[in-house]
Amino acid sequence: ELADGLVADGHRPTLITSHPGRPRRDMEEGMSVLRLPRPPSGLLDARGYEDYLTHVPLSGAALLASRPDVAHALYPTDGVAAAAWSGLTGRPSLLSYMGIPEPAWLSGKRLRRRALARAVQGCDAVVALSRAVADEFRRSVGAEVRVINPGVDLDAFTPGGERSEAPTIFCAASILAPVKQVDQLVAAFALVRRERPGARLLLSRPADLAAAERLIAGADGVELVDVDDQRALRDAYRSAWVTALASVSEAFGLVLVESLACGTPAIGRRAGAVPEILEPDGVGVLFEGGAEQLARALSEGLELSLDGGAVATCRARAEQFSTRRCTEQYEALYDELIAGRKELD
Repeated sequence: ELADGLVADGHRPTLITSHPGRPRRDMEEGMSVLRLPRPPSGLLDARGYEDYLTHVPLSGAALLASRPDVAHALYPTDGVAAAAWSGLTGRPSLLSYMGIPEPAWLSGKRLRRRALARAVQGCDAVVALSRAVADEFRRSVGAEVRVINPGVDLDAFTPGGERSEAPTIFCAASILAPVKQVDQLVAAFALVRRERPGARLLLSRPADLAAAERLIAGADGVELVDVDDQRALRDAYRSAWVTALASVSEAFGLVLVESLACGTPAIGRRAGAVPEILEPDGVGVLFEGGAEQLARALSEGLELSLDGGAVATCRARAEQFSTRRCTEQYEALYDELIAGRKELD
């Protein structure tokens, strides 16, 4: 969405990525995409190193050849390449960190922490997705970073359509990712069904259908739905009474904002960045604890959805997280960094 916004505003972004083939440049929706060969990483991986280190030399060379005004990295190893490019050219670079720099993740691969430290030290700015991520940067990395929330396409996700007649809870998260705690959601839903026997829980159908079916085996009222298509996802949000995200660690929680944009209240754990989205009254319910606490939150959310003003309240909250706002914040940051480098000259 950021690239789309930049193109719409007259910028000419180039995406540098890798693939298992020869170098290739394509135009995709107005953006130049440079695909570089992906060097083998098996040896690094076998020895426990951060395997994305193989991308740094070719990415750095591509930056030097393309001469952009700003280098914007989206992963720490790319941030290393961007920082080195800044040192050679005197032009600004920034790193947008797409997750949470938790100690366990940083120590999970050799040189991962060092790569992040080098990117943080060498880039002109580091951007986090939320205040929660910025706080973790302060604790785990010892760095102060900026916050720019991701944006939701408010034209694609809108209120409308028919709400399901039966009380319906929808979860758009990846159901097989342990951090998403979908097993706890299924357990909580069973408690909700005791009071609302006709309630339904819709879960996003994964590629590994067998594993998903094992997860929901014996759970009444739980269905797997295909929401890979954006329109199908929008319709699922619209038809649900509430959506739920039981995740224990969210760098932001984009699915919650998508739900709100469709006028549907959301349930989320009081952890990570979720409270930053759901704290305002009338847009959802926050919970702490296990299945019983989540079940109570789900019941409260189902009641909240019956409020006549819920759709407008949820939509108004989502409008604070638009792709337009995100694009404008990044454009302002690019201008600031370019001006700052010129002052140093």
